[in-house]
Amino acid sequence: MTHQTCDVAVIGAGTAGIAAFRAAEAAGADAVLIERGPGGTTCARVGCMPSKLLVAAAAAAHDARRASLFGVAVSGVSVDGPAVMARVRAERDRFVAGVRDGLDAIPSAKRLAGEARFLDARTLALGDDRRVAFRAAVIATGSSPSIPKPLAPLGDAVLTTDTVFELPDLPASLAVIGGGPVGIEIAQAMARLGVRVDLFDTGAGLAGLSEPGLRKDAAAIFSDEMALHLGSELASAEPVDGGAQLTWAEADGTRRTGTFARVLAAAGRPPNVRGLDLAQAGLRLDEKGMPAFDARTLLCAGAPVLIAGDANAVRPVLHEASRQGGIAGRNASALAAGRALAAPEPWPALAMVFTHPQAASIGAPFDPEAGDGRVVGGMSFDDQGRARVEGVNRGGIRLWADRDGRLLGGEMLGPSCEHLAHLVAHAIGDGRTVDDLLARPIYHPTVEEGLASALSDLIQPRKG
Repeated sequence: MTHQTCDVAVIGAGTAGIAAFRAAEAAGADAVLIERGPGGTTCARVGCMPSKLLVAAAAAAHDARRASLFGVAVSGVSVDGPAVMARVRAERDRFVAGVRDGLDAIPSAKRLAGEARFLDARTLALGDDRRVAFRAAVIATGSSPSIPKPLAPLGDAVLTTDTVFELPDLPASLAVIGGGPVGIEIAQAMARLGVRVDLFDTGAGLAGLSEPGLRKDAAAIFSDEMALHLGSELASAEPVDGGAQLTWAEADGTRRTGTFARVLAAAGRPPNVRGLDLAQAGLRLDEKGMPAFDARTLLCAGAPVLIAGDANAVRPVLHEASRQGGIAGRNASALAAGRALAAPEPWPALAMVFTHPQAASIGAPFDPEAGDGRVVGGMSFDDQGRARVEGVNRGGIRLWADRDGRLLGGEMLGPSCEHLAHLVAHAIGDGRTVDDLLARPIYHPTVEEGLASALSDLIQPRKG
């Protein structure tokens, strides 16, 4: 039996875990990083980067097909599926290698391999023959894709984001279960690459959008490229020759059946907390086994244990995982040394979807019950100058502010939303008002003028 002691034990070597380890070390703690593998972070291996590589290939094919809009004839557009997937994997592997290079720079004595579980509030077991005693621990174990129960009979025939990028070729048809950011990105990319796509979701929204007007726009836009089954309920699935047969109920109750070459489960990624024996640490757990924790300090109730990144499921995006990892690492070091914990203000929520058009959600969510407590304004890209020039004039912007004109949040569906959303997020974080933003220069012709139109619309009901 091997025994080891440290100030801070970080469980998980993804974005949050690496950030936590480095922050703890920088704060003067003796830290160890426990890896279960495979390394390389969710973003680089199976998330942000491979999905964007697929989206980029799809955009190239789509742009070639629609070049006639500009009087440019492109004939004979074809998609080489194996070549598309080979590039996705090759570039993905480059990104993963970069992360691994950073991990390899950490001294081997600080990196422990194994599956950790808590023995008590101060001790971890790594397998049967290693014990690690700590003063504070950070849970940064990430998340894994979930597979809806009706798909269980399909076994390995079900794809997830952990496996879809390993396909040697594009499937002839694909059923996507889940219309959130991951599902709609992959669904649209596959459709633009020539795959027949059906997308299923129990809700009425797509791409994380909740504002009713934008939801309606999204359904109209994406239904041009795939079959949408919003409000549907998957009843059963069974393997058949050439793929899988699904049975579902449409929103109106109509029962339907379809056969697909492959099925992609994109219905969420729950945190990886099972197997950690969190109850042994004395943590207060809910019915799903998730620990209660402070959203600012990230300290769990019941033990000197913090939880960061996708493992806490608060905001499962990379920039939040990196920031939370840093907070958790510094606070773990503080716990180990008996210092006070930091409780920084959270960043404004910021989520992006890299479809075409892009979608984004920023700050406080849309609240249909807000009433007189906030003002809502917006615009449509249909006749926005730069959007029409580029032939991407679909979607719109909705923003909400309080009665004093201070921006609270917004949602977007349209061109360049990945850039427009940053402007809004920074304004919310800085406490800016609508008047503050309209007093800034905006160049012509740009899509930022569309943002100015939405801001101007916010002013009208407030000053009218």
